[in-house]
Amino acid sequence: MSKINTILLDCDNTLVLSEELAFEGCADLINEIAATKKIPLDQPFTGESLIIEFVGQNFRGMMVSLQKRFGFTMTDDELNEYVRREEDVVIAKLEEKLVSCPGADDVLAKLAASGKYKLAVVSSSALRRVKASVDKVGQSKYFGGDIYSAATSLPKPTSKPDPAIYLHAMEKLGKKAEECVAVEDSKSGTLSGARAGLKVIGYVGPYKEAEREKMVKVLTEAGAVIIMEDWSEFEECLAKVERGEV
Repeated sequence: MSKINTILLDCDNTLVLSEELAFEGCADLINEIAATKKIPLDQPFTGESLIIEFVGQNFRGMMVSLQKRFGFTMTDDELNEYVRREEDVVIAKLEEKLVSCPGADDVLAKLAASGKYKLAVVSSSALRRVKASVDKVGQSKYFGGDIYSAATSLPKPTSKPDPAIYLHAMEKLGKKAEECVAVEDSKSGTLSGARAGLKVIGYVGPYKEAEREKMVKVLTEAGAVIIMEDWSEFEECLAKVERGEV
């Protein structure tokens, strides 16, 4: 019999359709940083160009990558101030326009009603942003205080694909990897879960039709054991994991 009793869910573009909104706000701020630091960009960043490159990473992780690429530095104080500003910008956008991923609410309601599973959110994004997201769409009732953020919950902030946030969440919940299943939509998130020893269900629903086939391959190569295109497929995916078929 399966020992699975805990579902660990990514937030952005897994539970809520937040990535496009968040990256729009992010792009404005990164272009401002580029101007301040006198970084010559071929063209300004857009929400869309950032998503392609950085989906699944938080703002702090993106800034580390961009500093390496463009050869500029920021003090800790500067970076922390931009991280705070990015949170404010993104939360304002989310509170205005955010909606759930299609079908996610029905699945959460069914899982909660079954009483068989502990539900928790494990995200790269800042805790304040994740809480604002699940509050906005009415999902917070399923998680209580079990919301974990790589940007906020750890002694040293990090971002997926580092497995630290999954390991932290399991420790706090008192769970072992074999008791848990993770749901992720990005390469970095899938790597994070797989590196923490978890079976990961990859979710490609929010990607445009043209990108889905590519993302099935990307998430599978990153360690997802099964892929779902729609939340209506979750029950069968979970059952296959529980039966040991994947």
